[in-house]
Amino acid sequence: MNKARFEHLEVLSRMPQGPARETPLLFVHGAYAGAWCWDEHFLSYFAAAGYGAYALSLSGHGGSRGREHLDSLSIADYVDDVADVVAKLPALPVLIGHSMGGFVVQKYLESHEAPGAVLMCSVPPQGLMSSAFGLMFSRPSLMKDLNTLMSGGQVALESLREALFAQPVSVDDLTRFYRLSQPESYRAIWDMTLFNLPHPSRIEKARLLVQGAEFDHLIPASLVEMTARTYGVEARIFPGMGHGLMLEHDWQKPARHILEWLQKEGL
Repeated sequence: MNKARFEHLEVLSRMPQGPARETPLLFVHGAYAGAWCWDEHFLSYFAAAGYGAYALSLSGHGGSRGREHLDSLSIADYVDDVADVVAKLPALPVLIGHSMGGFVVQKYLESHEAPGAVLMCSVPPQGLMSSAFGLMFSRPSLMKDLNTLMSGGQVALESLREALFAQPVSVDDLTRFYRLSQPESYRAIWDMTLFNLPHPSRIEKARLLVQGAEFDHLIPASLVEMTARTYGVEARIFPGMGHGLMLEHDWQKPARHILEWLQKEGL
């Protein structure tokens, strides 16, 4: 793994053993996370398939700038982070965004070009309101713990398991993921809820892949399907999996689906 800074932004990367394909991949993480979540499996998987694979820690996350003023960071700031990194890559990348990262990718595509994009368990263009209400009524304790985590408080390991996983995960891995998790920007959450929603009419609908998980409590499959309908594509919902598709035991299934899509699109 290579670890570098792009204008004070942490970027993890893995390169193919041989010549890289012309189009690199840029992975954008979700709330409470950082570039580390992609380096568990996805970066090495796609590097082995011939892609230059990069994962960005958004401002205020991981080893990137802005941890001291996280709550002032907006979705627009995160979009600027993506643009800063894209400008320094060897070619325009396919963007792969998970959860909040998928929302950031949608906002990025309003004003920037990309050869393709993947939205994994993404916050829908209609925003977080439906998800928040659903969580409030179906799993109020999880909603409370997410708010605690957003404020930098401590929550039980079981809350992280419930939020991300439907499949078995070891206590050691769960503990490690918990230690890598962090607070999230209140401003960014409000942007995704109400104040800075995407404009689908401004987003190129071609070459868009939408994935979701059957047992995702945070972004239910019904909202993933709503995202896909909004952009005129079909959603792929993975049975038996939870919100953390890239960390689940069966992570290779969504990874293989992305790889097949990239190859089909000639990317």
